[in-house]
Amino acid sequence: MAENDPTSMFGLNDAPTRRSPAPEQSPAAPQIQPQPGGPQYVLVQQAPQASPAAGGGKGLVWLVVVLAIVTAVNLAMAIMARSQFSDFESKQADAMNLLTRRMDSTDDRYAQLRGQLQVTSEKLGVTQQDLQRAHALAAEVQKQQETAVSQLNQAIAQKASNDELTKLQTDSNTKITGLSTDLAGTKKDLADTKDEFTNALTGTKGELKGDIARTHDELVALAHKSDRDYFEFTLPRRKAQQKVGTVTLLLDRTDPKKNTYNLYLTADDKTTSHPNCALNSPVWFYVQGAQTYLELVVNKLGKDTVSGYLSTPKGFFPNTTNVLGQRPGA
Repeated sequence: MAENDPTSMFGLNDAPTRRSPAPEQSPAAPQIQPQPGGPQYVLVQQAPQASPAAGGGKGLVWLVVVLAIVTAVNLAMAIMARSQFSDFESKQADAMNLLTRRMDSTDDRYAQLRGQLQVTSEKLGVTQQDLQRAHALAAEVQKQQETAVSQLNQAIAQKASNDELTKLQTDSNTKITGLSTDLAGTKKDLADTKDEFTNALTGTKGELKGDIARTHDELVALAHKSDRDYFEFTLPRRKAQQKVGTVTLLLDRTDPKKNTYNLYLTADDKTTSHPNCALNSPVWFYVQGAQTYLELVVNKLGKDTVSGYLSTPKGFFPNTTNVLGQRPGA
């Protein structure tokens, strides 16, 4: 029977044998003893998990190095950008300073031209008034002509006599002739005003063309081709003064580095200060009785000394020798 029992083939009915205790090892799964006549269990131990590879630490180091390089590059670019911005800001400041100096110089020249433009505007106002008067006279002439034609047509329609027609036509012609005479006189006044206006702008046109004499010979040449008189002057020291005609000049100070000077000008019992005047730049002013402006130019400048010339309308200082009178043979 025992031989025919299938369980005896695998030793399941055998008595359990005693085994010597195994040496202690790392924690392992407990052994389950098979029970006679019970189910059989097979225990399988799971393989230990592999620890992370050592290469993970090296990857972290490389990441830190890359971040450090990127940070250094960004810092260098920021420093370069700041340096470029500082240079640009410095250049902008220099450009603003230069523009400010040029604007100051332009303001001075604008103040000098303003007086000339005021006189020109006054003359232009007179011209506009005369022109309006001429237009009004022309309109009146046209109205008189229309009235005369209307009256003639009415006379013809009423079959007036030849004497009445002749008288009416004579009266109309007389009125038209008188208005035409007034219109011709207004045209002449406009032409005279235009000539005065042109003469008033002669000096301004000369300045725009650059007619400034920088030497004595250039001044003589300018006097020959101009319709103005020129008088030379020299102020050899500070507080030195010189009288040219009815104008008195007094030197305050000079700045050879900037080519500028300060000068007091007395005319018509009135003294005016002209500060920071530039070399070879005209100074315009007006004197009572002069048809146009007077012009002062300093063409030589040294330490506490200046030389130049004064330009006036022709014959304004008849008792003062001009530059051509100083050189009769010129």
